[in-house]
Amino acid sequence: MTVPSNDSKSSFGRWIGFAIIVISLYVTWQIRQILLILFMAIVLANALDILVETIRRRGIKRGIAILITIVVLLLSLVGLFGIIIPSFLGQFQQLVNLVPRGINQLTTNINQLITRLDPDLVAVLPTVDQVIAQLQPILQQIASRGLNIFYSSLGTLLSSILLIALTLMLLANPVPYRNCLIRLFPAFYRQRVDEILKMCNQALRGWLKEITFDMSLMTLFSLIGLSIFGIPLALTQAILTGILTFIPNIGIGLSVIPPLAIALLEEPWKPPAVILLYFYCYLAIQKLDNNPRFAKLSTYPAVLLPGFILLGQLFFGTIFGILGLFLAVPLLIVSQIWLKEVLIKDVLNKWE
Repeated sequence: MTVPSNDSKSSFGRWIGFAIIVISLYVTWQIRQILLILFMAIVLANALDILVETIRRRGIKRGIAILITIVVLLLSLVGLFGIIIPSFLGQFQQLVNLVPRGINQLTTNINQLITRLDPDLVAVLPTVDQVIAQLQPILQQIASRGLNIFYSSLGTLLSSILLIALTLMLLANPVPYRNCLIRLFPAFYRQRVDEILKMCNQALRGWLKEITFDMSLMTLFSLIGLSIFGIPLALTQAILTGILTFIPNIGIGLSVIPPLAIALLEEPWKPPAVILLYFYCYLAIQKLDNNPRFAKLSTYPAVLLPGFILLGQLFFGTIFGILGLFLAVPLLIVSQIWLKEVLIKDVLNKWE
């Protein structure tokens, strides 16, 4: 009877490990929508936990602080859907009707400008229709995936209830869920995983504070500026600007389209004024974020390069659609920490 050698045993063990990794990746890909809901619940739970910790600093027990936070959240939702949303939807419908008119006016102005240029230069430059045709496949793919995820996950009442339930469970008692995740790793690495999870939690909280700060300022600044310029539907556009600020880089570009389109229907000085308004608002927020006085509020330990953010938005937007664009930065923050701590520090830096 032949006894298997140690080399054959180790080779068999490596193949088993490789097969487990492949199967795990396949299962993860198949349940990616569920994992996205779970990640959204983690982000929301972290956001609510910031309020819980703020209340606890006043000497209130965590259970009572969580109850107060839930009551505040419910009252905010009632006020949002009962007071703000109806008026917002009414003005938003007007905005939807005005923006195409402004875009048509912009197209007319561009065509008039093209007729005044050198014909040889015009032949080299791509037309507006060509640019739109090149962007259309990417936009359609992102939109279709966004709609699929919306209708298959967040579009149903059951999934919304699941998201809220997961958020409240993670907020009320996150330790058991954290321990379950840690136990998925080998015993010798569990302490290290716990450290990495703490880093991710700290980074997400810092980013949530920063993005809330930026969204509030962009809403306030755009509201004041658009009101001074006399741009119609200033409040609705300011709220929309604040929401889109959640998407770095791309959001500020998308948020300027509605006020710019409407400004094209007004006096000639208003379009450049709107562009300058949003440009200086963006610069002001960047300076405030880098100001040492706001360091505790606006900075977080995970530093993302702008190029990586754009690539991450394209990657997660292609996979998850609109929700991927909104959650691209927190997904990148968590991914960067895991890659840095596990792959670089624990594997590559110790690889001899």
